[in-house]
Amino acid sequence: MDFDDQLRRYFGTADMEAIAPPALASGIERMGVDLGMEQDRGRRFALWSLMYLLGAAPDLDAVFKNAEDRDAARDFMDLMDKAAPE
Repeated sequence: MDFDDQLRRYFGTADMEAIAPPALASGIERMGVDLGMEQDRGRRFALWSLMYLLGAAPDLDAVFKNAEDRDAARDFMDLMDKAAPE
């Protein structure tokens, strides 16, 4: 899943700054629905990751039944926290 493609799919643009607050809320809601229906582990991880970056990720235990997936999500969270400007 390409990041820009996901932004276009859920928000109509790949430009994060151009997303109006109502469109952001609507896109996040659609992502949550898709996340709940998605069966492919990689696609679920990609959706959850984007939701995490947007501050809207559901709890790891609710999304990832597989311990390896939860660990990968925790690693992703740690990497994003380290990459965030202070």
